[in-house]
Amino acid sequence: MYNTRKITDDLFYIGCSDRRLSLFESAYPIPNGISYNSFLLKDEKTVLFDTVDKACSEQFFENVTAVLDGQNLDYIFIHHMEPDHCAVLENISKKFPEAKIVCTAKSLSMIKQFFNFDIDSRVIQVKDGDTLNIGKHEFSFITAPMVHWPEVMVSYDKTDKALFSADAFGAFGAVNGNLLDSEVNWEHDYLDEARRYYTNIVGKYGAQVQMLLKKAAALDIKVIYPLHGLIIKDNIKLFIEKYDIWSKYEAEEKSVLIPYTSVYGGTENAVNILAGLLAERGIKNIKMYDVSQTHYSYILSDVFRYSHIVFATTTYNMGIFESMENLLNALSAHNVQNKKIVLMQNGSWAPACGGQMKTLIESWKNTEIIDDSICIKSALKEEQLSELKCVADKIAESLKN
Repeated sequence: MYNTRKITDDLFYIGCSDRRLSLFESAYPIPNGISYNSFLLKDEKTVLFDTVDKACSEQFFENVTAVLDGQNLDYIFIHHMEPDHCAVLENISKKFPEAKIVCTAKSLSMIKQFFNFDIDSRVIQVKDGDTLNIGKHEFSFITAPMVHWPEVMVSYDKTDKALFSADAFGAFGAVNGNLLDSEVNWEHDYLDEARRYYTNIVGKYGAQVQMLLKKAAALDIKVIYPLHGLIIKDNIKLFIEKYDIWSKYEAEEKSVLIPYTSVYGGTENAVNILAGLLAERGIKNIKMYDVSQTHYSYILSDVFRYSHIVFATTTYNMGIFESMENLLNALSAHNVQNKKIVLMQNGSWAPACGGQMKTLIESWKNTEIIDDSICIKSALKEEQLSELKCVADKIAESLKN
């Protein structure tokens, strides 16, 4: 049975959600599922905006058939060639052999990598500034390379002032009946997963996101249709402001994040004491993570969010404790920068992880290590409390400045 939503007089939602998938891209936990958004516009010509993941293919074809209701399909816009959005492109192309495929030159080459059908006879290659009129609606096309693949484009409907934004402005989470941000408490219930999606999926490419934001600034955007997550109408200004902050690697929260690992409790005790000392100095919204218990995607999201980070871990096999080392490598890979850092190390007989953490973090742009003096040998001693107080003072002073 088909499951569609009429969004405007002539635009229909024909996407679907997957709540069975546990890891998006085999990497990121999605406890609330994921949506694969696709849309169909019925004007003088009909347009399909992207397809879906194979997991939803049966539902998708039922939706397409129901909305077209016997009409032919004239165009397929390919904004992004990742398989969660194009897995059934060959199938839909064979079902509607007259449909023209509108995409970038880079997408064309990727279509040939993924599929074997005859694309050359039906492709319309577009570049920045190209337009296409389908009747009442006129579209312009904007390339958005590395947001977050090199072939990405977005399209702008001049009639409805709508941006079809590919993976930009997306979020983790299934669609639970409510399709529009105006139908939910978006900032309270959905922004965190939008941030986690951005930082993990797109976060490495801040410069490219800035380029897209500059292009989008010239458009009068009244609604955003992303490929994942809810349609954005009420929160466009807020979401664009957040994208600007995230893509500049600026902190949203002038406070302290403390990711730590602890084998027998010594390091955890030390960071708990430090967190209390920070609170005594008036620092609010402190956040802590046991890195061994929390998937790195959540911590990475908050590393983008917070201005000051305390990394505390244990020497293990003469190196950084594995889960902390994995986190630091992930942060490096995602281009984290503009941070104030404190390092704390533990080691019962040969503390070594502090220097190794320092070497990793020194490669981060515009990042300052404000203290790396705390070295715990098994458990924090009373005489070290003054050292922790000194570190807390340094962090508090840094936050003031």
